[in-house]
Amino acid sequence: MAREAHKDNTGVRQARKDVRTAHATAHAMAHATARSAARTDVKVLVTDLDGTLLGGDEDGRVQLRRALDRHPEITVVFATGRGLPSVQDLLVRDPLVPSPRWIVADVGSSVVDAVDMSHIDVLEAQLRAGWPGHDRVRAALSRFPHLVHQDGVAQAGRCSFYLSPQHLTEHLTAAVEDLGCSWTYSADRYFDVLPPQAGKGPAVQQLARKLQWPSCGILVAGDSLNDLSMFRLGTHGVIVGNAEPALYAQVPVEARVFRPARHGAAAILSALERLGWVRRPAPVVIGYHRPPLHWSQGQWHRPSSPNGILPTLTSALGNGTHAPGAVWAAALVHDGPADLPEPPTGLPMALLPVTPRQWAGYFHGACKETLWPALMSQPHLIRHTASQWSDYLEINEAFAHHISAHADHRGTVWLHDYNLWLVPGILRTKRPDLRVGLFHHTPFPHPDTFRRLPAAEQLRSSLAQLDWAGFHTAASARNFRHLLAGSARPPHTGVHPLGIDRHTVAAVARSRPQRGPADDGTLLVLSVERLDYAKAPVQKVRAIATLLDQCPELRGRLLFRLICPPPEPGIRAYDATRAELEGAIDALNTRWCGEGWSPVEYLPRSLSFPDVVDHYLAADVFWVTSLADGMNLTAQEYVVAKAATGRAGVLVLSHQTGAAEHLGAAALLTDPYSPQDLVSTLRRALTMTPAQRRAHLARLAALLTAPAPADWARTIIAAIRKVPSR
Repeated sequence: MAREAHKDNTGVRQARKDVRTAHATAHAMAHATARSAARTDVKVLVTDLDGTLLGGDEDGRVQLRRALDRHPEITVVFATGRGLPSVQDLLVRDPLVPSPRWIVADVGSSVVDAVDMSHIDVLEAQLRAGWPGHDRVRAALSRFPHLVHQDGVAQAGRCSFYLSPQHLTEHLTAAVEDLGCSWTYSADRYFDVLPPQAGKGPAVQQLARKLQWPSCGILVAGDSLNDLSMFRLGTHGVIVGNAEPALYAQVPVEARVFRPARHGAAAILSALERLGWVRRPAPVVIGYHRPPLHWSQGQWHRPSSPNGILPTLTSALGNGTHAPGAVWAAALVHDGPADLPEPPTGLPMALLPVTPRQWAGYFHGACKETLWPALMSQPHLIRHTASQWSDYLEINEAFAHHISAHADHRGTVWLHDYNLWLVPGILRTKRPDLRVGLFHHTPFPHPDTFRRLPAAEQLRSSLAQLDWAGFHTAASARNFRHLLAGSARPPHTGVHPLGIDRHTVAAVARSRPQRGPADDGTLLVLSVERLDYAKAPVQKVRAIATLLDQCPELRGRLLFRLICPPPEPGIRAYDATRAELEGAIDALNTRWCGEGWSPVEYLPRSLSFPDVVDHYLAADVFWVTSLADGMNLTAQEYVVAKAATGRAGVLVLSHQTGAAEHLGAAALLTDPYSPQDLVSTLRRALTMTPAQRRAHLARLAALLTAPAPADWARTIIAAIRKVPSR
């Protein structure tokens, strides 16, 4: 039965005080709600421990723990009669107890920040005002022989006894009130003497006021009379099925208080489900390191392009047609509580809170400085630090735990990219019932390059636990298989090149103002790419300089436009590339500025997609020189935009892109590792006749046969599901 207690209706004076306290508390909560009306996204579970959170059978406790793990946006508060040392011991020894954010202990006399287990002195001073002290209370009540002090129980701001129901008399309660104290009694056994303003309800009310929690965003759960004051706060409530009959009798029957027949944790879960605060486990979980929308300046922002993996997954899965019940698990980099509104994607999101410090070590450090150079076949640029790798491991462990909580039994998990390479190994141990696939949107390096990674064996062991691995190209799939050769059960592999939303790109292109070719004879060469040494931007500027030296007829006519958005703030891996690129551009433009002409136009910012399409339509040549690239969707966008408007164009494409494996029969292929080849291939593109350019573009358009993004996603989910169970 519950360890905690709350005010019984025994004693006229105490009953009158209960009424006054209930009115005052409800009034204060109403004010808190009015001040916090805008915070409709707050979700707080305030739960008693013994008999409530810890009550019921093990299955109920497991299901509640998994539901809370699925929803880290729910703030968990313990409201217990235990002392803090007892709660800390419980958190260590019971793995089914969820981690609280706040702890109301000692029957409402103590309020603790569970992050560092520090007491909130300001709140405790208010709750303990008028407390005469434990020893004085015990001495004053020593004349009552039936009161048995709870020796060995840590007590702060209270004095606790055992007492049989027949000895709970008005004489005893009057003695307590003469001390200026209040009292609680529950479970026909526990008698607690408290400061006059203390109690679970008042403590929760003070905490809610401090943190501006609205009453509509709070669910209280209890099983005994010591929880009664919480049910007088005007919040949502749940009285568990195994509760004291006296608690049922004292709480009025009203819509906001659920009374399920289930016991303990199972009852709490049923209330959370009825409120719509939790969702059931999903048959398909998408694991990606970031959400499809970006949170900034108080709202969610969509990607500018309709193409790429984020828009693809959103459009393919958002309506639930291809993967009913799918959930997207992603990291949310946020300093505050994880109570942001759900992103408007049509696809349920399961956001994993990550601090900016963790993200910096994980993504800016380990992902971009350690793993990215290997993926781009630039192992000499690998930088590895123990602290950053620790962040990578920590985030991958958190992701595995998060995905496990959201995945249904025998569900399908579809991971994406190198950012989650350690998740498969962790999931295989934690959830062997799941089928786990991973699609690599980047190139997969040669095994010799992969082994240059400091944690190569750790990563290889995890990747070997996959059921399925997908790639854009046969070359990447081959590298992966060679790396895992000799594994006990190598993953199945598949090659599934990602296409673009050709219909949307064509529609945007046709909607743009029609402009004819430049009448001044300008030849426009265009590149659209984020700042990254793997895109070889410096090599391009040098090739332009050499071309102008070798071809005087191009001087004054050639314009190279580089649209090059900067990386995410905090990434330092490309700082040297930015400095070298901007220096090379300045030097080249300065050299020719005396002619009244600058050969390079540098746009280091993001543009809207319609604006990017305008540049596609204006360009005579689209120039892709990646040292390594998973697919390169901008090349496809260029071809579709030109074909949709009947315009000619030339695509110069690096041998090292995934697109070259599919468009190489028509594109002008170039070797980014050969400066002379960069120059000669670009010269060839610029000297093609209009008829040659039209024929070239038509051949490219005919090769764009990749399935629509929605079909692509459906095919991959089916491929993962088809793998025989381990």
